[in-house]
Amino acid sequence: MSVITQLSIFVNNEPGSFAGITAALKECGINLKAFNIAESSGFGVLRAIADNPQEACETLKKRNIVVKLTDVIAVPMEDKPGEIYKVAKVFGESNINIEYAYAYAGPKGPAVFFRVDNPETAIEALKAAGLETLDAADL
Repeated sequence: MSVITQLSIFVNNEPGSFAGITAALKECGINLKAFNIAESSGFGVLRAIADNPQEACETLKKRNIVVKLTDVIAVPMEDKPGEIYKVAKVFGESNINIEYAYAYAGPKGPAVFFRVDNPETAIEALKAAGLETLDAADL
């Protein structure tokens, strides 16, 4: 299993900003599979999983939109109590910090994307605990 490339896009906190970003991606045929918008003072951060993150990044940079690529991991989960705890416990016991997380519902069922301080170590810790991670092809 591998890390997944995520787009982190800075969005002006004003009407139409999100529409402009999604229009640019649509024009290039890029699909957003999952996203989360977090608000900050005067701007937001759009974190997104795209079917072609490299092309999405280039497309947005050409339009002077600030974007960077970051690594996240995706963990499939059943829709029942305690599923997130299993992952949080593994991370805590392995001294892995969770920076943020967001949910996803895809063709292979629900999953949670985690941004952690060391994705490779996190994947190994999850594997050792008998938990799976998803590849970009699984999304």
